[in-house]
Amino acid sequence: MMTEPINPQNLADFADLQTPALLLDLSIVDANTARLRQHLARVAPDILHRPHLKTAKSTDIAEHVLAGQRRAITVSTLREAEEFAAIGINDILFAVGIVPSKLERVLALREAGIDLKIIVDNVAMAKEIARFSREKSSPIPTLIEIDCDGHRSGVKSSDAAMIAAIAASLEDGAEMAGVMTHAGGSYDASSAAQIARAATSEVTEITRSARILRDAGFEVPIVSLGSTPTALSVQDLSGVTEVRAGVYMFFDLVMSGLRVCPVEAIALSVLTTVIGHQPDKGWIIVDAGWMAMSRDRGTASQELDQGYGLVCDQSGKPCDDLIMISANQEHGIITARPGSTASLPDIAVGDQLRILPNHACSTAAQHDRYHVLDTDNGVKAIWPRFNGW
Repeated sequence: MMTEPINPQNLADFADLQTPALLLDLSIVDANTARLRQHLARVAPDILHRPHLKTAKSTDIAEHVLAGQRRAITVSTLREAEEFAAIGINDILFAVGIVPSKLERVLALREAGIDLKIIVDNVAMAKEIARFSREKSSPIPTLIEIDCDGHRSGVKSSDAAMIAAIAASLEDGAEMAGVMTHAGGSYDASSAAQIARAATSEVTEITRSARILRDAGFEVPIVSLGSTPTALSVQDLSGVTEVRAGVYMFFDLVMSGLRVCPVEAIALSVLTTVIGHQPDKGWIIVDAGWMAMSRDRGTASQELDQGYGLVCDQSGKPCDDLIMISANQEHGIITARPGSTASLPDIAVGDQLRILPNHACSTAAQHDRYHVLDTDNGVKAIWPRFNGW
């Protein structure tokens, strides 16, 4: 593991940390992980959970959440695939559409013994994958991406001719490994019922695509789906072989706004220090701006707008209606939520606060390490985090 050694006596409490700092409560990660595992075990005991590690981007977190489980993961970048392959994870799905310039890196990983699978949603790239595979005498397993809800890329499951054409193009040199989809539209849901419908639709669309291919004579060994909201809501996974979910281990304010989790289940926060006040404006100024929190305003379209993050005290307890309302590069502006009658707490310069993120992926991406907390809110380890593609 790539754990950076620290002296616990030097980091016994937050006062010793340089802020802003990314905090990770491992006990919450464990509870969140157990919740998803228990749900999937009840719904589909034999299903493979292939966790998405695009948010984590940490080999330490990978080792922790995969303990005792099959070492199969999902990634969004080849940098992730390379980092996780280096610690012995050899079953990886690269779940972003491939381009020709990345095929050599894919091949290098496969030649190193990594079962790396890629995805495609068009005939032109399918032909390129097949051509490259033939030239290298190394069939690359490829899944066809299906668009189950109009959220982003993929082939409509109703377009049987296109699905079959992509499969036929792949089999001219590559390996047609299956189908996959992602119900990203579930992030726009406004109720549990909508998420449940999205989960049902996700299963319907991906299994219909698999059936189209099988009826056309193709083998479909992998039928893959997943998003955190639908993975935790789905009640019938018949015909599906694997589920992918990622932010479930951390959660965030967007997930809380969807009522997928309570605020208390958010495992990430940013520790920040008060650096000043603007009393006439009702502002508290902290040293965590958008460089620490990100520009993500994912809750702005939800029922409860959390600004740039929900403010908590040093222990992690949310402060009533206190949010980061604005963010400059290195300055965060904290005030009472617009429309709230809450009074601004008496917080002195030098005091520390914690900010819960709108989007765990975006906020984590601003940092190069996790400060891992023990049960007493002390820092017990520093886990490096990587970025890049």
